[in-house]
Amino acid sequence: MADLDIGAAKRMVATLLQQVADPVKAPGMQAYMKTDMPFYGVQKQSRAPILRRLATEFPPGTADDYEAMVRGLWGLPHREEKYLALGFARSFESFVTPERFLLYRELIVDGAWWDFVDEIATHLVRSLIIDYPEAVWPIVDTWIHDEDMWLRRTAILCQVGAKDHTDPARLFRFCETCSGEGEFFIRKAIGWALREYAKTDPDAVAGFINTHRDELSGLSFREGSKHIKHLIR
Repeated sequence: MADLDIGAAKRMVATLLQQVADPVKAPGMQAYMKTDMPFYGVQKQSRAPILRRLATEFPPGTADDYEAMVRGLWGLPHREEKYLALGFARSFESFVTPERFLLYRELIVDGAWWDFVDEIATHLVRSLIIDYPEAVWPIVDTWIHDEDMWLRRTAILCQVGAKDHTDPARLFRFCETCSGEGEFFIRKAIGWALREYAKTDPDAVAGFINTHRDELSGLSFREGSKHIKHLIR
């Protein structure tokens, strides 16, 4: 297969987004995300057919194609274009391998906001820790101590949705490690991660919360115990 025409893909994406842009919605979307990054005003349901067409017309033949397309779309100026970059990254599971870890790390650090980071953490990084635990966990283990708050958040959240594939010892260790932080996005992440795993093992989560109740922030405690209050002492 010939190399992908990244330029053509970028032009197509921009054109299709412009065609369904809603300038009335755009300011509200921008305000909600608290960002200066421009929006077209295209919500998820309207982006879905664009993503399908992008994946159909520009499938990557190689890992280099995959990375080039993700980076090319990510480099476009509008937030919806970056959402499509992440959607494209998720669309080709055969390329979601440990070799892509540096790419995903770059997107986390560059994106540096919850909408981007949570998508990467709960889908791309989660896939890697489930499919390639021996290769990936040693790296994620270092993220929980990283100076970059978004990498710490990713380490906490990367098992959201993993269900029986969750490594509870790591989850609880990560939550304990960051329990004293004042950063809202870390406290919220701890609560979310605990609340999600409580759907799989409520007794284990209750045990952790009961043991560490004094260390957890009010936000983490409320979120984590939301659906297991009957088990909290």
